Amino acid sequence: MLNRNVRKRTTAGLAMTAAAVLLVSGCASGGATPTDIDAVAAKWADGEFALSALTRDEKIAEMKWFAEAASALGVTDISVVSETIDPHVYESEVLTQAFKELTGITVTHDLIGEGDVIERIQTEIKTRTSIYDGYINDSDLIGTHQRGDYIYPVAELMKDSAITNPGLDIEDYIGKSFTTGSDGVLYQLPDQQFANLYWFRYDWFSDPDIQKQFKDIYGYD
Repeated sequence: MLNRNVRKRTTAGLAMTAAAVLLVSGCASGGATPTDIDAVAAKWADGEFALSALTRDEKIAEMKWFAEAASALGVTDISVVSETIDPHVYESEVLTQAFKELTGITVTHDLIGEGDVIERIQTEIKTRTSIYDGYINDSDLIGTHQRGDYIYPVAELMKDSAITNPGLDIEDYIGKSFTTGSDGVLYQLPDQQFANLYWFRYDWFSDPDIQKQFKDIYGYD
């Protein structure tokens, strides 16, 4: 969720809301220079981002794209917030550092309780004042976002090819349907999902004696 009516800050804020793929970026004069972008990208490609579905050359090319795309926006800092769970801790501690080294943008990523995230979103909606540039929030709020007039859907931002990662494959995202409104608009990028496991007594559904007992008690199979 992004709420400031300043497009260049919005595009920068959105960049840090996706854990695996940064969508778009802003810039700052303190970013990597053309002579050391290659070195910075190579450091991350061979280090923290070594385990990837992308080849080394693809990783370096993508990181260089962020650095180059940042040069047009003139942003020095952005602030985002999420609840405190492991994927978001990784974003706040690792991805923000990679992003800063590539673009010069300082990202303040606050980690708070889930209820506090919702409360701050509601505060912004009611007061029309900005607390953060971007939110990483549950897709349960998709209906609220769709009915409101306070966010930029990522689908709108991605219409601008100058600020959209050319390697971004939206169809490869798991859970895209949960962040798409009933109007067909993609409002958020899926960031992480919980794996839900359900346990049951298999013998209740396979043991003839138990099945007979059930039918005797309840009158149906």
